[in-house]
Amino acid sequence: MSTPQPPKPAKLVIGLILKDEALLGPAAEALEQCFGMPDMVSPWLSFDFTDYYQREMGAPLRRRMFSFRALVGQETLSEVKLETNRIEGRFLVDGHRRVNIDPGILTFERFVLATGKNYTHRIYLGRGIFADLTLLFSGGAFQPLPWTYPDYAQAPLRGFLEEVRRRYRYDLKGRENQEAGC
Repeated sequence: MSTPQPPKPAKLVIGLILKDEALLGPAAEALEQCFGMPDMVSPWLSFDFTDYYQREMGAPLRRRMFSFRALVGQETLSEVKLETNRIEGRFLVDGHRRVNIDPGILTFERFVLATGKNYTHRIYLGRGIFADLTLLFSGGAFQPLPWTYPDYAQAPLRGFLEEVRRRYRYDLKGRENQEAGC
C-alpha cells in the first residue's frame, strides 16, 4: 500500500507569445505582481510552428519564457492558469488577444502546461482547467511526447527548461536547508 505524501513544490514557468514586443514589459510586470520576481528569462524564440494564433494576434509571433523564484504547490496550476487568463484579458483589443500566456510547472520528472482545452492525454484539474503532460525528463534531458507542442519539442525551448531545472535543484536545496535551520 502506498502512503500519500505531499509532492515537492514545483518551479513556475510561464511562456508569452506576442507580436508586439513592447507588450512584454507590461505583461511581465503583471506576472510579477501575481507570482513574484522572475529568476530566469529565455531569449526571444520564433513562434512559427503553427498559424493557430495569427488570425487573432497577427504575425510574426515571438515567444519568451519566464521562470519564477518562488516555488509553488503543484496543486495550484489551475489557479495560476485562471490568473494568467485574467492577465491576458487586460491586453485585449476589440475582443482579440495581443498576448497569449501559457503557465506550466516544472519538476525533476516532468514539465506540465495548463490549458482550458480537453484532449485524450490531458487530466482535468478543476475549474475548467486541464494538465497537459508536455515533456518528460529522461536520459539527462527533457524528452517530447507524441502530443508535445512543436515549439516545446525543439532544442532551444527544451534547453531553457533544462537550465530552469538546474536552478530548481538549487531552489529545493535552499528550501530544505532553510527548513532544517541551516
